[in-house]
Amino acid sequence: MHDHPHHHDHPQDHPQPCAPLHAGAAVGSVLFFDAPSGLAGDMIVAALVDLGVPESVVSESVMALGLDGFHFHFGARVDSGIRATSFEVHVDVPQPPRSYAAVRTLLAEAPLAVPVRARAERVFLRLAEAEAKVHGVALDDVHFHEVGSVDALVDIVGACAAMAYLDPASVYVSPLPMGRGFVRADHGRLPLPAPATVECLAGFETVDGGMDFEFVTPTGAALVGALAQGSRRWPSMRPSRSGWGAGSADLEDRPNLLRAVLGESEESEFACRRASHAVVEANIDDATGELVGHAMEALLTAGAVDVWATPSTMKKGRPGLTLSALALLAHADTVAAVFLRETPSIGVRRYEVTRVERPRRMVTVATPYGAIAVKVSEGPFGPPQEKPEFDACVEAARRHGVPVREVLRAVLAAGTSRTMAPPR
Repeated sequence: MHDHPHHHDHPQDHPQPCAPLHAGAAVGSVLFFDAPSGLAGDMIVAALVDLGVPESVVSESVMALGLDGFHFHFGARVDSGIRATSFEVHVDVPQPPRSYAAVRTLLAEAPLAVPVRARAERVFLRLAEAEAKVHGVALDDVHFHEVGSVDALVDIVGACAAMAYLDPASVYVSPLPMGRGFVRADHGRLPLPAPATVECLAGFETVDGGMDFEFVTPTGAALVGALAQGSRRWPSMRPSRSGWGAGSADLEDRPNLLRAVLGESEESEFACRRASHAVVEANIDDATGELVGHAMEALLTAGAVDVWATPSTMKKGRPGLTLSALALLAHADTVAAVFLRETPSIGVRRYEVTRVERPRRMVTVATPYGAIAVKVSEGPFGPPQEKPEFDACVEAARRHGVPVREVLRAVLAAGTSRTMAPPR
C-alpha cells in the first residue's frame, strides 16, 4: 500500500488543522455532525481530522487492514470562504467486490484496536442488512460493490478510528437532505436517494435536498446510522471546537461542507425528556446454550448496548429463558432483526425506556505487559470507576504467558493517572 497521509500539493496553501485533541473526549461530551449538504465517508474523516484528531490515528488503522493497490492523502479546500480539510482515496489497481463475509473476516483478522473494530463491524452490519433487504438475499450472500471497494473500507475504518479516538458520550446528526434523480451503480441505474441509503437511515430525520444530487452516500448513511444516537437540529451543548470536511463536488446553491462540532452537553445527567433506548426481548425454550451465546454476540455486534438472559418457566412447565437486549432507538429495528435471524423465536417485543448513564472516556495506561486501554466512568456519582478492556488484557496475557488476572491486576495497580496515547 502506498500511504501518503500528509501529502499536499502546495503545503503553503494548506494550513494545518487545529492542534490535536487528547485521546478520549470530555465528560458528557457531544459530537454533532451538521450536514446541510449531506455527508459521505470521506467528508466524515476529513471533518474529524479538521476538528483535531491526528491524521496518524486514521492512517495507522487503515494500514492495519493490510490492503494494497491504493493511496490516500489529506488536503485542503476553500468553499464559500471556509477552509476545510479534504480526504481523498485513489485506487491504483482494480479492486474485486467483497462479500460481507470477506469484510467481516478482514476486520476480525486485522490488528485493529478493539473500539475501532467494534465500530467498523457495526457499520458494515448496517450496510449488509440494508443491501440484503433491498436485493432480497440472505445476509451472508450480500456482495458489496461500491461500498465494499477499498475506498469505502478506508473511509469506514478511518472514520471509526477517529470516532474511537474522540469516544464522545453521545453522537447526533442534523436532518439529512435527500437528493433526487438517478445514480449509476453496479446493479444498474438506481433512483436517489439510493435504496441502501434509505435503509441505513431508518429512524433518522431526513428532508428534501431540493436538487438532483446524491447528498448522502450509502457509506455516510451507514456510519451515522450505526454510530449516532439520532437526529437533532442542534443539540443542547456548549461547543468547544469544530472542524470542516469538504466534499468533492461543487454545488450551486450551498457549500459542499460537513461541520463536526464537539461540545459539552447542557442537559443534566438525569434529564429524561424522552425515551432514548428500547428493550427488545423474546422468550426462548428450544435453543442450546451455544446458540444463545452466539445470538448474544450477534446482538452486541448489531449495536445492542447490553444483552442478558433470564431463566424462566414457560407453558407446560418447560424450562426456558428470556433473551433481552438494550439498544438505542435508532438501532432497535436492527437488533430485532437479529433476534429473528439468530434465534428460533418467531416474534419479539419491544418497549421504550430512558437511561441515565455515567459519562465515560477511554484512556491508556502503561503496564509491564504493554499499554492497555481502560474505560473510565465518571460524573457526579461518586468516585470514578475503571474497567480495563478485557480483550486487550487477554491478548497481553497470551503474549507474555501469564494469567489474565495478573494483567488485570497490573492495569488496576497502574491506575489511569499515567495516561498515554489513544489505544492502537
